Amino acid sequence: MEVHASGFVPAEWEWPSTWGDRSRHDRTPAIIGHEFARVVTALGYGTTGLSLGQRVFGITDWHRDGTLAEYAAVEARNLAPLPGDVDFTVGASLPISGLTAWQGLFQHGRLRAGQSVLAHGAAGAVGAMVTQLAREFGGYVIGTGRAADRQAALVFGANDFLDLEHDDLGDVGGVDLVFDVIGGDVQRRSASLLRPGGTLVSVVGPVEARPVDRLTIDFVVESVPGRLMEIVGRVRDGRLRTHIGTVVSPRRRPPCAHPDRAAQGKTVIRVRPRNVGAASLQARSGDARRDLQTPSTCTPSATSSKVL
Repeated sequence: MEVHASGFVPAEWEWPSTWGDRSRHDRTPAIIGHEFARVVTALGYGTTGLSLGQRVFGITDWHRDGTLAEYAAVEARNLAPLPGDVDFTVGASLPISGLTAWQGLFQHGRLRAGQSVLAHGAAGAVGAMVTQLAREFGGYVIGTGRAADRQAALVFGANDFLDLEHDDLGDVGGVDLVFDVIGGDVQRRSASLLRPGGTLVSVVGPVEARPVDRLTIDFVVESVPGRLMEIVGRVRDGRLRTHIGTVVSPRRRPPCAHPDRAAQGKTVIRVRPRNVGAASLQARSGDARRDLQTPSTCTPSATSSKVL
């Protein structure tokens, strides 16, 4: 595949699968990156359902990664067709965030209309997806984050917002579903807010708290091309906007490449120039910097060979 754009998740620096194979053998030097939007340039023997020149997007295997490169090999089962009117940058921002939100809310969280959702990190790439999908399916969303995140969370559809640095989390009251992307003390306090029969879904590892009559689940997102097609369909018709916070060239490393530096929205590495024909959809589907009038917290900085 010829890579045009790749989504970047800062936490990849800490994932064991980045530095070791399934047998935990060292596999460095590693080329990181899992999300991609690209064009098919060659097909392996026996590959079906794809054609040369086809636009695709998706997630690579967790022990393969490699999307922060000009070319990468990907198993056909992890590819979904990318419509021609969707910019590569938008396509690269969707897979992990969109699938994580969908699987956490509906597959693991079993969200139903009328239920309340406490969405931590509501201004982030995943949180923005969680907020929009939960609202679409009839949930009442309470977003959380820093004070500076309030506007973004409300723009993406949160019914209410709580500043984790200054507000009391206990003021939220009982909720049916907690979607946790933070962990630690916030996760422990959130578990106590669950109503009987409620669920806490975590994407940051095993849940320590085990409240009685409540369900706690941690999961790793799975590649589901059919679901990706549903997600990109929602982007095309305006029901869903991806939250792109920063777009940089692969030769420049944003400060948010570090997992300990917070960034608002998805960071996308644009490996090749944007395809002009899809520019209108990119503008409509969620360049958060314009919609929110919020400056990016990540700006290009010095060249780093470790990113590539």
